[in-house]
Amino acid sequence: MSERTLFLDRGIGESRGVVMLDGAPERLLIERDGGDTRTRLGARHIGRVRKVEPAFASAFVDLGGVEALLSFKPDSRPVEGASLEVEIRSEPRDGKLATVRAIGPAQGPPKLLSAAPSLAEQLAAFARDVEIIEGRQARLAADEAQDEALQVVHKLPGGGDIAIEPTRALVAIDVDIGERKGNDVKRVTRAANHAALAQGARLLRLKGLGGIVVFDLVGRGHDGNALLTAARAAFGPDNPGVAIGPVGRFGTMEMTIPRRTPPLTDILCDASGALSDLTLALRLIRAIETEGASQPGARLEATCAPSVAKAAAPYAEQLAGKIGARFKISPQEGLARTRIEVRAA
Repeated sequence: MSERTLFLDRGIGESRGVVMLDGAPERLLIERDGGDTRTRLGARHIGRVRKVEPAFASAFVDLGGVEALLSFKPDSRPVEGASLEVEIRSEPRDGKLATVRAIGPAQGPPKLLSAAPSLAEQLAAFARDVEIIEGRQARLAADEAQDEALQVVHKLPGGGDIAIEPTRALVAIDVDIGERKGNDVKRVTRAANHAALAQGARLLRLKGLGGIVVFDLVGRGHDGNALLTAARAAFGPDNPGVAIGPVGRFGTMEMTIPRRTPPLTDILCDASGALSDLTLALRLIRAIETEGASQPGARLEATCAPSVAKAAAPYAEQLAGKIGARFKISPQEGLARTRIEVRAA
């Protein structure tokens, strides 16, 4: 039986929640200071129907300074100008609006009725009656989860690997076992495909990916029923909304997975796909805090790229209030953006 462990790293500038599945990161939830909380998953609003688009069975709903999209059935078309109580069912991503579900009619202007669940509440929903671990263990778990979420190629237990690559249209997952010969090839192939489905499901949740997902399975002559059963078990935690197709003639398995939150790369990376200055700045602040805890009273100096130092400046004052003004952040021209060094001065 699978076991889930929960971690909450409350940091300066951002907090990170982690769900571990049998010791491996399954989900990473990130909340940054100053983020728009109005469109977080689970927030409830009174919204005003601004415009109805019958051709798309959708309506634009004003939540009070921010819009969301409401899908409706033909027999439940909303009326323009009407007020509705709605709940955020998926957060905005990649230029797309948040989506909402209608709860019922409402009165009054657009306003927030109840905030989205806190990180602790979200974590508790994934594993009830499990204690949430905080402190150093949580920070290590969050760092591990973040590092794995940013990788493309992931090792499979028992050998082989999968590469997870999102495109504009879909998420492609390629299964590879390398060059294998001998009588055990069929067994190894079967094991790799089953492991790929289990690990792929976990990693998609970790990365915040969904939509159309295509597994390019290894080998031929697949046991379609066994793979379909394995896929349903692997993606069970993503229901409701999962639809899984049979193995195709070319050895691919297609499915659709609900997208409820933005991909982690939208939070962690800039438009070029590299880690953003803010992500690196928060990493710098954590590194200084960790070093300060290991060397109480010591004066510290951190070196980083100028753009990272600039992004870290607003958080340095908060850090000084926590560990004392005993550190200095020194920008260094020509230093790689991802290079961060902290040492005793």
